[in-house]
Amino acid sequence: MNIREVFEYIEQAGKYGIVPGLDNIRALCGKMGNPQKELRFVHVAGTNGKGSVSAYLASVLRQGGYRVGRFLSPVLFEYRERIQINDRPITKSALCEGMELIQKACGEMQQEGMTHPTPFEMETALGFWYFQQKRCDIVVLETGMGGLLDATNVVENTCAAVLTSISRDHMSYLGDSLEEIAVQKAGIIKKGCDVITAVQEPEVMRIISQKAAEAGCPLHVAEAANISRVHYGLEKQKLTYRGVKFEISLAGKHQIENAAVALEVLEVLREKGLPVTEEKERKGMAETRWPGRFTVIGRKPYFIVDGAHNEDAAGKLAESLKAYFPGRRMIYIMGMLKDKEYEKVIARTHFLADQIITITTPDEPRALPAYLLAGEVAKVHAGVTAADSLEEAVEMSCLLAGKEDVIVAFGSLSFLGRLMKIVDNMAGKGNGRK
Repeated sequence: MNIREVFEYIEQAGKYGIVPGLDNIRALCGKMGNPQKELRFVHVAGTNGKGSVSAYLASVLRQGGYRVGRFLSPVLFEYRERIQINDRPITKSALCEGMELIQKACGEMQQEGMTHPTPFEMETALGFWYFQQKRCDIVVLETGMGGLLDATNVVENTCAAVLTSISRDHMSYLGDSLEEIAVQKAGIIKKGCDVITAVQEPEVMRIISQKAAEAGCPLHVAEAANISRVHYGLEKQKLTYRGVKFEISLAGKHQIENAAVALEVLEVLREKGLPVTEEKERKGMAETRWPGRFTVIGRKPYFIVDGAHNEDAAGKLAESLKAYFPGRRMIYIMGMLKDKEYEKVIARTHFLADQIITITTPDEPRALPAYLLAGEVAKVHAGVTAADSLEEAVEMSCLLAGKEDVIVAFGSLSFLGRLMKIVDNMAGKGNGRK
């Protein structure tokens, strides 16, 4: 297989959609030799914050000298980001070799009367194979959606089950209530692991506590009481956690909570034979990068991108914008998927914007058309325009914004990588401001 054939095969497999359940992934991994059984995992589930927490963990563990596999979802810039070791994406040659093995295994499954695995199941098995081939010391494994029936939940050697902030999202798959969603997310808890959670809503915490107790797992909560001396900032933020001072480079008020969760996980991993010195821990936290999450990509005017695509994340985005840019005029670029609660995202954010530009997320079958999104925004905000393209939206926002204003692009993560490249190209040609 070459790269073109790999992507054609993945695209063809897209017709199998999203199928929650573990039967197919178990069969596929079995035909691959069950590489996941030779690996240790930090398994991360949650509605918001799982990518940031995973980024902190991978950065610190890499600083500690470990070979760290990372499986993430979704990607921002390039497909190969999904599977990486020590911040390096899977090589093209390994992607081709591994996907060829996957294709053979999928063909055997179909011959045996089984359903062809979905793209996510294929990618999950590919990640396990690659991490095993490269003999990773630990794998930071993000769930795709949910947890209990997520393909990543085929793993058995979970050192730490990590639960970031849980709220309403993917309700058509996970359930309508917070309790139902929490049951799905807490499905990653297994006997023999430690459970680490962010501070959650009471009904969510009850589910997590119950599931941890049933499995006989110690439960650790990243309590707000352990966080002190917090200093917020766009470039650097500071906190003291359990008496130790840390600096982080990820912006957004919610990153303090995410950092605390990661630090609680690292304490657990220390007890499980993966120690990192305090010096390396501080260095790893400070050097963590996670693009697309309240990321500054331009100045004068400030240009912020954020992947807020559900009600909870939208509320956190609004909170950060109020904290960092009080009284500033704001222009939004907003793009959403039609299966998201876009009305609630609009409700949590519109009041801060002077002008709102809507876009249709490019190359995304689930994209909500810009004119429909604009129609929803118009119910609560008069200053809304639907752009014909992402490029037009960026150009319009830059024309509307003065040097002291703020442009904020948010919604689906799937368009932010492309938008960041557009802004970078404009700045390179002298048409944008950096």
